[in-house]
Amino acid sequence: MADSWQRQLRRAARSLDELRARFLPGLEITPEMREAERRFPTAVTEHYASLVERPDFSDPIFRQCVPSGEELVPAPWASRDPLAEEPCSPLPRLVRRYPDRAVLLACDACACRCRHCFRKRVSARGGPAVSDAELAAVARWLRANPRVEDVLVSGGDPLVLPDARVAAILGALRSVPTVRVVRIATRLPATLPARFTRGLVRILAAARRGGGPAVFVSAHFNHPRELAPEAAEACARLVDAGIPVQNQAVLLRGVNDDPATMEALCRALYRIRVRPYYLFQADLAEGIEHLRTPLATGLRIMARLRANLSGPAIPNFCLDPPGHAGKIELAPATVARRVRGTTEVRAGDGTPFRYPDPV
Repeated sequence: MADSWQRQLRRAARSLDELRARFLPGLEITPEMREAERRFPTAVTEHYASLVERPDFSDPIFRQCVPSGEELVPAPWASRDPLAEEPCSPLPRLVRRYPDRAVLLACDACACRCRHCFRKRVSARGGPAVSDAELAAVARWLRANPRVEDVLVSGGDPLVLPDARVAAILGALRSVPTVRVVRIATRLPATLPARFTRGLVRILAAARRGGGPAVFVSAHFNHPRELAPEAAEACARLVDAGIPVQNQAVLLRGVNDDPATMEALCRALYRIRVRPYYLFQADLAEGIEHLRTPLATGLRIMARLRANLSGPAIPNFCLDPPGHAGKIELAPATVARRVRGTTEVRAGDGTPFRYPDPV
């Protein structure tokens, strides 16, 4: 009988030494790696470790979950709160950066501690999950602010919580009539796909019945190797239950920063009915300077995707600046020049086309 997801979560390696002893025997640990681990702890599930093919930083899975000495390199623009969420928090568990949307930080815990995490200030502290009293306060605030109709449940990873707690969170949001959409941000399809039991799927699907809010799952796959058969099955259970799944990838150096890898990821997601929704430029967060890429890299990748993929398989390439400015969509320059009466545009492969203005 397969391990329960709870047992797999408890068995996650919580240190470099545990990771080497149990999952990655070829792992070589340096003093710099230990210092990086001290600043941002380690957590890797057995499933995610099983996706590693080479136990070194040339492997895209290893690179995302194992502390690196490069995390110690300082950058003057790096921030512990790169999206400036704390000044936008009307309650300790709530972030409101947009007029009609809010983020509920349901917990601090994750199954895996991704090294590119932009919310390390939350996920590293290991505090308790959202309490009943905090949920009640969030519901009161939402009733008093009816313009907020879309709530993203995030953390940490909210789906590491037990079914009963997930149901309580959805119940609190469902109790607010003006909340029309609930999105759940989770990395678990990639790191702990066993979490998507029939029981959990029933809870998520039930939230939208009888006039409840629409429920979406925002997954986080960064590399095609993360789309293991178990991950595809987890996504299929959600989609088959009528729960749309969309993907939010992050562009990471040495992981997915070449056009062929990103195209393979988008094609694989599209085949399993997961919409490649966002490709995010990495945030200006502490400890991830070695994983960031120039904007030109993403634009080059997007030109390849636009030339080769069907529209629904192409993500939006975005930069998420701090504060209230909103996401900035980045795209290859398509308008080459304007001449009287015509506009010259370029296709994804660079082919020019002259579009005549109306007479």
